[in-house]
Amino acid sequence: MLNKNIETFLGCDAEYEDAKIVLYGAPFDSTTSNRPGARFGPRAIRGESYGLESYSPYQDRDLSEIAVFDSGDLELCFGDASLALMAIEERAAAILEDKKLPLMLGGEHLVTLGAVRAAAQKHPDLHIIHFDAHADLREDYMGVSLSHACVIRRCHNILGDGRIFQFGIRSGDRSEFHWAKEGHTELRKFNFDGLGATLGRLKGRPVYLTIDLDVLDPSCFPGTGTPEAGGVSFLELLDAVTDVCQNASIVGADINELAPSLDASGASTALACKLVRELLLAL
Repeated sequence: MLNKNIETFLGCDAEYEDAKIVLYGAPFDSTTSNRPGARFGPRAIRGESYGLESYSPYQDRDLSEIAVFDSGDLELCFGDASLALMAIEERAAAILEDKKLPLMLGGEHLVTLGAVRAAAQKHPDLHIIHFDAHADLREDYMGVSLSHACVIRRCHNILGDGRIFQFGIRSGDRSEFHWAKEGHTELRKFNFDGLGATLGRLKGRPVYLTIDLDVLDPSCFPGTGTPEAGGVSFLELLDAVTDVCQNASIVGADINELAPSLDASGASTALACKLVRELLLAL
């Protein structure tokens, strides 16, 4: 039984027993390879949410119509990625055990590994849909295997070939792209082309959706640790997220890599906050 967070995301104030979706934060950025600050993302998203309306004109739905429980941020060990991932896995596993859908706010992208470990334990046939600018397929980054640059490679260690589908990728080491092309993952560069066909193939199978917000173009989302030019627009990402939620059997999801201090205008935080609202409603 989890306790309700004092400051919840807008409209996410249902009782735990009644909730179908459970929100939790993973404020961790200790393996960030460029600019740190993603550990402050979950708190910033919650605070910014009160500047939003609960109603979505995109979906004609309102957060008041759904039951979401916000369990707050985990207290994570910043000096040990293994311990942090263990805490994330335990929280995700507890939510899944109670037959609820865990939605995690990161944090750097490595936090996804903890949640995927729990989801794969619960759903052995798990598949991943991954939106990102970066392939995240390195075997290690500067000798470290638990890094946000390696997170999808670590997920592959759990799931194996043919179960990870990547979209929007436009950055990575040459070896990452070659490794994906060997059939280990299905990697789509630059945009969401092929997403519909992928969803058709995954129909009825459990899917974990992970969204690294740097899939967005930095012209609309500069507040991230490793911005990459040439990304998608907010509306393109919103359409893709909605499509996945409506046509896949989602068993868990996350949104990560907002570093609010890197965009003093607050626009990046506002965008992330709106995407969380739309994801909750689509789920």
